[in-house]
Amino acid sequence: MMEARNTTSDFILLGLFKYTQLHRSLFTMLLTIAIASLIGNAIMLLLIHQDHQLHTPMYFLLSQLSFMDLMLFSTIVPKMATVYLTDRKSISPAGCGLQIFVSLTLGGGESFLLAAMSYDRYVAVCHPLRYPVLMSWPLCLQMTMGSWILGAADGLIQAAVTLSFPFCSAHKINHFFCEAPMLVRLACGDTSFFENLMYICCVLMLLIPLSLILTSYGLILAAVLRMPSTDARKKAFATCSSHLAVVGLFYGAAIFIYMRPTSYRSANYDKVVSVFYTIVTPMLNPIIYSLRNSEVKGAVKKWLRKCLYLKYGQN
Repeated sequence: MMEARNTTSDFILLGLFKYTQLHRSLFTMLLTIAIASLIGNAIMLLLIHQDHQLHTPMYFLLSQLSFMDLMLFSTIVPKMATVYLTDRKSISPAGCGLQIFVSLTLGGGESFLLAAMSYDRYVAVCHPLRYPVLMSWPLCLQMTMGSWILGAADGLIQAAVTLSFPFCSAHKINHFFCEAPMLVRLACGDTSFFENLMYICCVLMLLIPLSLILTSYGLILAAVLRMPSTDARKKAFATCSSHLAVVGLFYGAAIFIYMRPTSYRSANYDKVVSVFYTIVTPMLNPIIYSLRNSEVKGAVKKWLRKCLYLKYGQN
């Protein structure tokens, strides 16, 4: 007979890697990617904050994306590294709930933020003369606040409901962080209502923003095809394809984790797929959306010249 867990007992994170040579190499590679993500997003935040030429709605949205990715790094990567390096696998119910809340808040917020960024690009490409009106600062701030609020509401609901279940005696989570679908597997009670609720939340938080993104980029590509310049078309296609690749990686991984039926779930597959939207995509975001941009490159050069002047100019 299954035993309900004590509400004060800790969960055990089994982690992502084993202690073999191959897995040590994979851990090192993943940690390098995570640190690169941290550095890239921190640089983007610094540049956008310091360079007044980047104080536009587009770069404000990019700064929010970098901030979300930095918070996601802080929520997941330190605990993942601690579990592997020190073998301290336990995490309290409060810590587990915090990971669920923060990761879902950031994931849901980023989902809507990517939709807002696609709208910004649509207006910039298809209606450049009306950009100040169609993408005004008040609208930009409203979309940003809406992304945070909707993400936080989703995170709060799912974290509260997930931790309200009576969990069985085995508290082992076969994952590298607390993720709602993984905890639901440990529940002793009937979870069908929550799984239906999770599915509805995913439709609202993932499929609706994704449809808006695909619509925006579809209109952008239609406008690009009408451009007379071949070079302009190639540049626009390269930009759109790279943006859509990152969007596909983020939404594809999130949909795979949260919208599959329970009978098709595999813990090992889920762990690998979760890496993409929690660690790999945050590394790609500053590269794809920002560091390839000529204005950002100019800001980087200006910042480096300023640093060199401060270091050698007074000598």
